[in-house]
Amino acid sequence: MTAEIQSNDTSPSALSKMVKSIGLLRESPIAIFGLSLILFWVILAILAPVLPLYDPNAPLEPFKFPMSEARDGGLYWLGTDHKGRDILSRVIFGAQQVLIWATTATVVAYIVGMLMGVIAGYLGGWYDEVISFISNVLLSFPVIVLYIIIITYLGATGFNIVLAVTFASAPGIMRIVRGLVLDLRTRDYIFAAQTRGESSMYIMLVELLPNARGPLIVDACLRLGYTTITIAMLGYLGLGLPPPDPDWGKMIAETQPLGSFAGHMAVVPAAAISSLVLGFNLLADGLREISMKD
Repeated sequence: MTAEIQSNDTSPSALSKMVKSIGLLRESPIAIFGLSLILFWVILAILAPVLPLYDPNAPLEPFKFPMSEARDGGLYWLGTDHKGRDILSRVIFGAQQVLIWATTATVVAYIVGMLMGVIAGYLGGWYDEVISFISNVLLSFPVIVLYIIIITYLGATGFNIVLAVTFASAPGIMRIVRGLVLDLRTRDYIFAAQTRGESSMYIMLVELLPNARGPLIVDACLRLGYTTITIAMLGYLGLGLPPPDPDWGKMIAETQPLGSFAGHMAVVPAAAISSLVLGFNLLADGLREISMKD
């Protein structure tokens, strides 16, 4: 009876801890600053269609420096590139692509990795052996080689980028989840659920994964940063999102043949990548501090 009461109290306790963690977020200046950087790009990406911006793919006036006046009386706040496209527009619309595909890829990788990890950790036996073997095989490949192989053979599309990130990230997520589950499965509330006759699927999805959320949330923030870098890197290598979609990595790559004359064309997208990744990393650090206080 005691064990059952303890199990039933798990969900309210988990909810109260989540609310408490959100409240503690404001006590971490690092987390607030990181979240502010992320929200800055999220808001710009959402408002991009209604902001007074030039068409990001329209050839206007090439090689205009920042704060140059446009022929229509407007202003090129960040200048234009070698094809005459407005850099500010391309950076903001590029944020849409990065946030959509980085978030999608990370979520899919987490779904696959968490399912693999909780099955391996809770069921054990041959499930653990097979899943661990597959994960070790994938982890043995250099990440960049794995990306290039998948994108080269399947094509440079958003879906294939999600697939590549999932193949590269899911095994690492699986290891984290498996380690957490191996510890959590010995807790009293798991024994209580087993005593009540709950199915293995229920125990894995309702009892185990929610109670492993703390380290996973921190890791997810870090992986969002890694995925942002990955998308930029693939764009730089010509394996990113297909044109004409603005791509931060591709914007940097296009400046290489132009030399120092086009320095501002590379600095702006590079700063965008750095600020977004910094936001994810600082948010992860702040959440880690909060979890240590809890």
